[in-house]
Amino acid sequence: MGFSPPRAGGEIAGEDPAAGFVIRRYEERLARDPSSLAFAPLADAYRKAGRTREAIAVCREGLARFPEYATARLVLAKALLDAEESDAALAEVRGILDRNPADAPAHRLAAEIHRRAGHLAEALPHLRQAVVLDSSDRESRVLLEVLEGDGRLMGSSTLDRLLAEDTFATVSFATVCLDQGLVDEAAQVLLRILKRDPEHAQARGKLDEALRLKTQKRKGS
Repeated sequence: MGFSPPRAGGEIAGEDPAAGFVIRRYEERLARDPSSLAFAPLADAYRKAGRTREAIAVCREGLARFPEYATARLVLAKALLDAEESDAALAEVRGILDRNPADAPAHRLAAEIHRRAGHLAEALPHLRQAVVLDSSDRESRVLLEVLEGDGRLMGSSTLDRLLAEDTFATVSFATVCLDQGLVDEAAQVLLRILKRDPEHAQARGKLDEALRLKTQKRKGS
């Protein structure tokens, strides 16, 4: 059965013009050549534009023809994660790593899936592999440093002593730390909360914010 490319030139209300241009370009390429591997970048463009279900559908149809195409499987995994189908996303990533254990982007995504689920211990080995395989991956390196700290505080200042007390292991206190620019301290508090309660959605969200700020800070240094 031949590949059925999406109708070229479709518009979505409110879609970013630049994203729309990229999508139309890949749609047209796939319309000209349904056997093209352009389905993978098209699916990724859909995903980035928030058209998650279209991304999943295009990937699955393309992978029926090219099941070994790891890039498309990675795009599918990202789209599934966007759709909050984390188990399915992780299954796709594991399939990639079964075929190629040295796939750095797959390790990076596996770490993200585990971290979003609050499974920090499971994220660590994937982050270590991502850093070893791609020394330029600053984001994974920063995240690895934070997670390996496991919420431990080694200093002896008044703030360090306060942070070491369970009384201050709260999202509210972590938020105060973030507001004051104390990104490392906030991350350590949030990790302690997640160690107690991996399903704490607010702590996971704040940890994501702390990690973004820490990465931006590192890039600016």
